[in-house]
Amino acid sequence: MISIAEKRQFISFPTLMCAALLFFAASTLHANPDPNFHIYLAYGQSNMEGNATNFDREVDGKEHPRVKMFATTSCPSLGRPTVSEMYPAVPPMFKCDQGLSVADWFGRDMADSMPNVTIGIVPVAQAGTSIRLYDPDDYQNYLASAADWLKNGVNYAYDGNALGRLIEVAKKAQKVGVIKGIIFHQGETDPGMSNWEQIVAKSYEYILSQLGLKAEETPFVAGEMIDKCADKQEYGCEQGMRERVRGLKNYIANFGVAKSDGYGSKGDGLHFTVFGYRGMGERYAQEMLKLIDRGPVVIVPRAPFGGKAAEIPGKIEAENFDVPGTGSDNKTFNDLDSKNNGTSSHRTGDASAADLYDKATGTILGYNQEGEWFEYTVNVKQAGEYKMTASVATDNSTASFNLSLDESPLTDDIAVSGTDFDVYSTVEANVTLPAGEHILRMTVSSPWFDVDFFNFELIKATGPTPGSDSTGANKNSSVSAALSAIKLMAKQEHSFRLYDLHGKFVTQFNAQNMDAAIHMVQEEVQGLRQGVYLIRATNAAGNNKKIILKK
Repeated sequence: MISIAEKRQFISFPTLMCAALLFFAASTLHANPDPNFHIYLAYGQSNMEGNATNFDREVDGKEHPRVKMFATTSCPSLGRPTVSEMYPAVPPMFKCDQGLSVADWFGRDMADSMPNVTIGIVPVAQAGTSIRLYDPDDYQNYLASAADWLKNGVNYAYDGNALGRLIEVAKKAQKVGVIKGIIFHQGETDPGMSNWEQIVAKSYEYILSQLGLKAEETPFVAGEMIDKCADKQEYGCEQGMRERVRGLKNYIANFGVAKSDGYGSKGDGLHFTVFGYRGMGERYAQEMLKLIDRGPVVIVPRAPFGGKAAEIPGKIEAENFDVPGTGSDNKTFNDLDSKNNGTSSHRTGDASAADLYDKATGTILGYNQEGEWFEYTVNVKQAGEYKMTASVATDNSTASFNLSLDESPLTDDIAVSGTDFDVYSTVEANVTLPAGEHILRMTVSSPWFDVDFFNFELIKATGPTPGSDSTGANKNSSVSAALSAIKLMAKQEHSFRLYDLHGKFVTQFNAQNMDAAIHMVQEEVQGLRQGVYLIRATNAAGNNKKIILKK
């Protein structure tokens, strides 16, 4: 996919070349929208616009590589000067000076649930507005008598046509992706409007007609107002518009509702907290996934082969690289061809494209091309200097590889030479390793060679021998030490592993159950940064829980 900005680079070419390229761009680039680029329209009032300006820049403001937005306002100060242009979807999306919206975490959760899909958001919202702003036949009358602050806020078009701007930008988005659904949050201003539901349905149907969409293929998910029960206000749990939001199912057939149970206001009786915006975004995503018939893909992190990190000192069989998880962030190897050129059936499911061969010495990793790499989770029992020995075979003198640890170089290129792929010899390198669990990567820097194993022998210890609990977690780590100190000494403990959202292992610990594990991370551990983490029960396949850690 090529962005509008990239297309504009064509104008620096000579005139004839420019004309030819522009013709090509017009006739081909937009002819086939990417079916894996899913576009969602988002509109409403302040909770959709994003009222939480105190969001965490390191957590909520971090760019997700597969979530984009199509600007509906010009915000040069945010690096988004051009309306209809595509940009990273980071808050504030709707206006230049707003905050975190339900749409932010909706986009992220949709992307995390579909690892091979990119999500695009078209955002339009106005704080304090009535649904009348989104009535194509009434918005001008509404704005004519509206307060100046609201008129000034609706700067989407010369006459305040917010719905028109949503459709205008959505048409541009349709050239590169496919509109899959609509999310909506509005109603706080209209508790006394008798025909609110009819106007919501009218705005939805108008969007469909203007964009050539079918109702059965375009779900509409509306979000409830804040849960006043959660605010513990004296007047009790007045649901009002929450019930009317649910009642939209009687007006829109392809409908879902993001419930607000448990998410109260930040104190003003109207707007969600940062925590509420995150949670509501996830609920929008859950409802949308049901309606588009795309059940969420469980985020499965990478895992050590055989379920246990390879121990150092010790031997690592080259074919036993880590088991991949879901999505590109959880890749554990990079094989440049799409088939297994080898003869081994050692790994046919999780790594069927890797080139594994059965030789006299056992299964080996072969057909290694420049740029390929393989990763291994290792547990270094003792910090120190090690001699690394690799068993390799080749029939040329130009092959080489290098090693890195947690993305930091361990060695220079290590030359591999020989005359026969069936004759194995050893190559060596001295490396310095820190204690604890790490990711070891072997990268092919020059082809071709086979490798059987890597062996690490301790030469000199450089620190005290780290203690480890029953799960093997490194007690020198502040995170693991805290977890070990508070682990629940019950008769039936389970083993849990903690990962960041990219699938990178953080630590391993014991707890009674998933709830206890979440509590340990959220309430007791001081060694973690704020962010999104995944807890996985290592003894229960598919038992995963995504949590947000706050400080």
